[in-house]
Amino acid sequence: MLRFHKRPKVETERMTLRLPEHADWRAWSHLREASAAHLTPWEPVWAHDHLSRKAFTNRVYWAMRAETSGTAVPMMLIRREDQRLMGAITLDNIRRGPVQAGTLGYWIGAPYVRQGLMREAVEAMVHFGFKVLDLSRIESACLPENVASRGVLEKSGFKYEGVAQSYLQIAGRWRNHVLYANLRNDRRGRTDVG
Repeated sequence: MLRFHKRPKVETERMTLRLPEHADWRAWSHLREASAAHLTPWEPVWAHDHLSRKAFTNRVYWAMRAETSGTAVPMMLIRREDQRLMGAITLDNIRRGPVQAGTLGYWIGAPYVRQGLMREAVEAMVHFGFKVLDLSRIESACLPENVASRGVLEKSGFKYEGVAQSYLQIAGRWRNHVLYANLRNDRRGRTDVG
């Protein structure tokens, strides 16, 4: 029997969040290249072939496998009015069982900052994570000096939980990160133990 897996799509007020497609490569590579000065202070060092078609093809295949296996939901941010790619958001490291949690990461191209678009995307992915994926906790981390990202998280219902020492390699150095979490309200203080 054939089974058809319906790929996730999330609609917000101004955009569609969907899995990456091979046809996105040119728009993705141009936006990343044009936004390099804006993005690289906050990201791991880009591989020498980061913007290549082959690297993007690998990213698309990874996205399909990860979504199918339930370990991640990597989405592109597509502006509805003109189908323009603006950035990406990924609910990754999805853990099941007693934890029911995932980790949120995101980026947005320089032309689209300070328009409330990332907050809109974060809130939509949190809703998707809680209501569709049945997660109980969504975590995110950023550099302490990344004021814009901290603001997005705080305005989207994430609460500061502390500092993780040497959490990720960013721009070639192990860096401390501030940790945030958003908890599903209807599960706070509850257990399924009878």
